Amino acid sequence: MSNIVWRNFYKDPNLVNLIDTALKNNQELQITLQEIEIAKNDIRVRKGALLPKVGIGVGTGVEKVGRYTSQGAGDASTEIMPGKEMPDPLKDFKLAAYANWEVDIWKKLRNSKKAAISRYLSTVEGKNFVITSLISEVANSYYELLAYDSQLDIVRQNIALQTNALGIVKIQKEAARTTELAVQKFQAEVMASKSMEFEILQNIKETENRINFLLGRYPQEILRNKSNFLSLLPSAVNSGIPSQLLANRPDVKQAELELTAAKLDVKVARAEFYPSLDISAAIGLQAFKTSYLFTFPESVLYSLAGDIAAPLINRNAIKAEFYNANARQLQA
Repeated sequence: MSNIVWRNFYKDPNLVNLIDTALKNNQELQITLQEIEIAKNDIRVRKGALLPKVGIGVGTGVEKVGRYTSQGAGDASTEIMPGKEMPDPLKDFKLAAYANWEVDIWKKLRNSKKAAISRYLSTVEGKNFVITSLISEVANSYYELLAYDSQLDIVRQNIALQTNALGIVKIQKEAARTTELAVQKFQAEVMASKSMEFEILQNIKETENRINFLLGRYPQEILRNKSNFLSLLPSAVNSGIPSQLLANRPDVKQAELELTAAKLDVKVARAEFYPSLDISAAIGLQAFKTSYLFTFPESVLYSLAGDIAAPLINRNAIKAEFYNANARQLQA
């Protein structure tokens, strides 16, 4: 199976410099590289969803309740210390750490992470495909430019020969050896060759502009060796069998990874129908006065709770996402 580095395949130093410039400046390739960064960050997001969400909070507040309520009556009859009633209004100071964790019972979060990894690998193969296409297009345009240069030299040599022949025919006409018809015929051939010369010059300029566009730079003359085109020999390529060639194509690898990610998306969307288990916890300090905030163990607060919830009202939205995931899988 052929697996050749492009620097070893292309020997022309001018072409190698053009390809290096294209790999550095090409806009489509730069966009693809940013897509890789986006996919890489998406993996971090999916990994983070598997871990507990932990935060720390500091808060303060004040509350004034009615005297003739259960809380107001209870506060009025409660003494903080002997002979010291509960303050009114009641302030609240809090310093606590909070945690929340969704237990991945149905592998929803793990499948989501795997899908993100597959998409990241897919973008990498997409970059390889863009690089392969870019190198191929630059090389094709470069050799097309050399072919136009060689064609232009041949046409100009032909114009010189035809101009010579036209001069001879004109002398023959003056010597009454030929007619005006022969002069007009040779002159028409000279004009046709000059028209071909202008057409080739136009093609050269268009090809140079195309190469400059691929290189992401302003129009300018393409540096090249115009003398060795007819002596160029293609490098030997061991192609391998068709199945190996398909397995080595980055666009095929990209399609396979996209399909893998789409299948995992269907599993994630299906898991949304199942109940989810959330565990929440908190620990910290709370008091109605800052001087009591660090009084242990009276000011310590903690909580631990677990909730199991299944979607009921919004099942239509989950169904829609599930159908979308199925459609994207069929697309892939």
